[in-house]
Amino acid sequence: MKCCWKELSPMAPRKPILLIGGTGFFGLALARALAGTRNEVHILSRTAQPGIHNGITFHRGSQDNASIVEPLLARAGTVIHLASTTTPGLSAGRSSVDAIENLLPAARLMEIMAARPPERLFFVSTGGAIYGNPEYLPVDETHPSHPLSSHAAGKAALEGFFSSFAHCAGIPLTILRPSNLYGPGQTLRNGFGLVRTLLDKARRGKTFELWGEDSTVRDYLFIDDAVDAVIALLGSARCEGTYNLGAGIGTTTDELLTLMSHVTQCSLEVIRKPARKVDVRAVYLDCTRLERLTGWKPKIDLEQGIRRTWQWLVTSPT
Repeated sequence: MKCCWKELSPMAPRKPILLIGGTGFFGLALARALAGTRNEVHILSRTAQPGIHNGITFHRGSQDNASIVEPLLARAGTVIHLASTTTPGLSAGRSSVDAIENLLPAARLMEIMAARPPERLFFVSTGGAIYGNPEYLPVDETHPSHPLSSHAAGKAALEGFFSSFAHCAGIPLTILRPSNLYGPGQTLRNGFGLVRTLLDKARRGKTFELWGEDSTVRDYLFIDDAVDAVIALLGSARCEGTYNLGAGIGTTTDELLTLMSHVTQCSLEVIRKPARKVDVRAVYLDCTRLERLTGWKPKIDLEQGIRRTWQWLVTSPT
């Protein structure tokens, strides 16, 4: 089954794009980029301030509220699902949180969409947690899921639910598995966004509690590169499937701390904490599938990305 983005006439109007849960870091960056390329973009979120801002129309409400969702589905051609309330650490030992706050609302959304399925559906999963501690690195999409946290288990379950829904609805599904995204515009969130958190601690001269070993390995991708990848997939004639989305480079915590000190010229005081059972020891992503399909490759290396984020942070008014 083919996606139809490039198959449309250049003069044909594009149908609106609906982002479910698009008020987070990734969602807002993607929405701004899409709106900047003359797409009609709508965001549905429980925390949204309704109205039109910077060319994006915001709607406040839950994804399982049919009275709000149905009119949006009647207009949208593409739905991108980004809604999530948890992190691996936040829901540790509380599986019901992921089930109640993430799985159930998304399942109800699919029931609503069944009456009016979109032309294309994107689901933003996780590449940093879904593979657990992979058997090989870099890990590709053929590696089985092995969630260590309730958050990752919830993402794996939703991949299955969305795959089943797309199959029955006869629509193409694109599953994105992003690594650790960072960059300007990222807000502080407890237990999430290591680069952003470390830069904030460096700026304020505060100590940071770091869970895990110095040898812990992660894949850090600059936000602009992540947005470019999604836009490339939207522009592809064959976009269905599962795609890793990362820099494809493993960086140890020790290497990250050294780079942070070099960029900020600040001393980072770190309090070491033992690794938690929900923490992955080492993961970085093989993005060959995405690169072969779209020609996309990340452009911003980690040092450059940290410099840009640091410059944004020190010049921001807050």
